[in-house]
Amino acid sequence: MNKETVVGVLGAGSMGSGIAQIAATQKHQVVLVDLNDAALVKAEASLNKILARLVEKEKIDEATSKAIIGRIKFSNTVNDFSNCGIIIEAIIENVKVKQQVFTELESIVSEDCILASNTSSLSIASIASACKKSDRVIGIHFFNPAPLMPLVEIIPAVQTAEATKDTARALIDSWKKVTVLTKDTPGFIVNRVARPFYGEALKIYEEGIADFATIDWAMTELGGFRMGPFTLMDYIGNDVNYTVTETVFAAFYNDPRYRPSFTQKRHSEAGWFGRKSGRGFFDYAEGVEKPEPNKDEELGGEIVNRIVVMLINEAADALFLNIATKEDIDLAMTKGVNYPCGLLEWADAIGLEEVLLRLEFLHAEYGDDRYRPSVLLRRLVREDKTFYN
Repeated sequence: MNKETVVGVLGAGSMGSGIAQIAATQKHQVVLVDLNDAALVKAEASLNKILARLVEKEKIDEATSKAIIGRIKFSNTVNDFSNCGIIIEAIIENVKVKQQVFTELESIVSEDCILASNTSSLSIASIASACKKSDRVIGIHFFNPAPLMPLVEIIPAVQTAEATKDTARALIDSWKKVTVLTKDTPGFIVNRVARPFYGEALKIYEEGIADFATIDWAMTELGGFRMGPFTLMDYIGNDVNYTVTETVFAAFYNDPRYRPSFTQKRHSEAGWFGRKSGRGFFDYAEGVEKPEPNKDEELGGEIVNRIVVMLINEAADALFLNIATKEDIDLAMTKGVNYPCGLLEWADAIGLEEVLLRLEFLHAEYGDDRYRPSVLLRRLVREDKTFYN
C-alpha cells in the first residue's frame, strides 16, 4: 500500500480519531465514519485542538495542520468506505457487534480491501468468521493515545492470508510505528503479559500488605516504572481495565493467573472509574492531596520483587507458547506500556534461578496455581541457560 491508499476508520472516539490523525499526517486520504453525528463533531473539534497545540509547540506549521485536517472526511455513513484500501475498526469491544459490522463492510468495499480490527483482546478469528473473504481480516492494535504511543500489535487470525499480514504490517511500519507480530490469543502480548501489574498489586492491597499509594511509590521509585499500577488503572479507567481482565480471565477458561479482583469490581460498580469520573483508587477532586506512601524500602522492595517476577513469569509463558518472539515480547512491553526494561532481559539480569525461587516460594506459600512457574523458566534454570543465551 502507498500514499494513494485511502484509509477508512470506523469509530470517532479518541482511538479512532487518533488513528485517523496518524494516517492523515502520513498523507493518506482518510474517511472517518461514526453513525453518531455528535461524536463526529467532537472528534473534529478535538483534532483541530490537537493540531493547534502542535503548531503552538512548533512541531508542525499552520499549512501542515490545515493539510492534515483537510485529508480527513468526517462521515456518518459506511457507504463512504467504498474506495478504501484498508479499514480499521475502533468501536465497542463486543464481538457480535464487530461481526455484524464486518459483514456490512464486506458488502461495500472492493475484493482486495483489508478489514482490520483495533480490538485489544477479542478473537480476530471470531471477527473474521463473519466475512466471506476471511483471509482479508487482521488485527491492528494501537495503544492510547495512538498518535503518541509507538507500539502497534499486528495480529493475523488463523484465516489471515500471508499477503494481508505483510501488507498491513508494511503500511503501519511506513507510519513510523513500532510493530510486533503476535498470535491471536486473548490479550495478545501486552494485555496478556501486563495482567499481573494490576492483578498482583490489587492482591497485595487486599492482603493488607500496603495501601494504594505505597504500592505505586514502590513500583515507580524503586521499580522504575513510569506509573504505579493504581494511578495507571485510574488513568485507563477501572471500568475499562476490569472489563479487559474479566474478558482475558474468561477467554483463558478461568485460569487463576488472570483472576479479576473484587476491589476493582467494587470501584467500577461504584462509578469510581478514575480520572474521568473524578474518583478511582485516588480522589481527583480539586484541592484533595494524594495520600502519603509508606517509604519503607524493605517493604517496597518486596512489593517490586513480587510483581516483577509475576510479570516475568507471564512473559516467559508467552514465549513458551509461541505467542511472539522474545524480542517482540520485550519490545511490546517497553514501547506499548513503557516498562523500564524488557521483562525477559530483566529476568536475565536478576538471574533465572532467583526468579524461579521467588515464584516457587509464592506457589508454596499460597497453594494457588496463579503462582505456578512457567515450564520454560524451569527448563532454562535446569539447563543453566538464559533467555538471551
